[in-house]
Amino acid sequence: MANILIVEDEKRINDLIKMNLALGGHRCVQVYDGQAAVEAAETAAKPFDLVILDIMLPKLSGLEVITRIPKIPVIFLSAKGGLDDRLRGLKLGGDDYIVKPFEMQELAARVEAVLRRTSRAEQMVKIDGLEIDLAGRKVLKGLVEIPLKPQEFDLLEVLLANRNIALSRDRLISLAWGYDYMGDTRTVDVHIQQLRKKLGLEGRIKTVYKTGYRLEL
Repeated sequence: MANILIVEDEKRINDLIKMNLALGGHRCVQVYDGQAAVEAAETAAKPFDLVILDIMLPKLSGLEVITRIPKIPVIFLSAKGGLDDRLRGLKLGGDDYIVKPFEMQELAARVEAVLRRTSRAEQMVKIDGLEIDLAGRKVLKGLVEIPLKPQEFDLLEVLLANRNIALSRDRLISLAWGYDYMGDTRTVDVHIQQLRKKLGLEGRIKTVYKTGYRLEL
């Protein structure tokens, strides 16, 4: 998966971000001030695929950091959610802007979205004899393609992006169907059953009691 630099001066938040992204299979490097972020980006043995960058930092602000590091996709974190603040971050080269406080599941989804857009995320996932081609939106078993409906693949992609994380039905609806979806959450159960049956992932897609589902890898 991706190599991610986390730049956040609050250790508790930094650790929580790392824990959640590591569950998704990402490798994370943590720093706690702007100067350390610049040094880490310049000296990394393996280039970073993404930087999660707080704006209010000791030594150098996140807005200063982005002008001093190599061109790397950046997700800004900030307590300032005004339009002017967001536009400033995006105009400086940020790929996304998340306002604090935020849900870790939302951050994980935003990370995967940015990595897909920048073509630096893992594009082929192998599970139990399956090859899931995220770029081509297809699933192969051996040389045979297993046909999935577009919505089934969207749901599978969300489960992969949040692997090992329990997601509620409402959260799955918002991530895979969109916030404007007006249907019943029972449609999630139907699509989960189809994915399990078509892909043979009964032992991987777990039902989480009174919550929703989790893809275990």
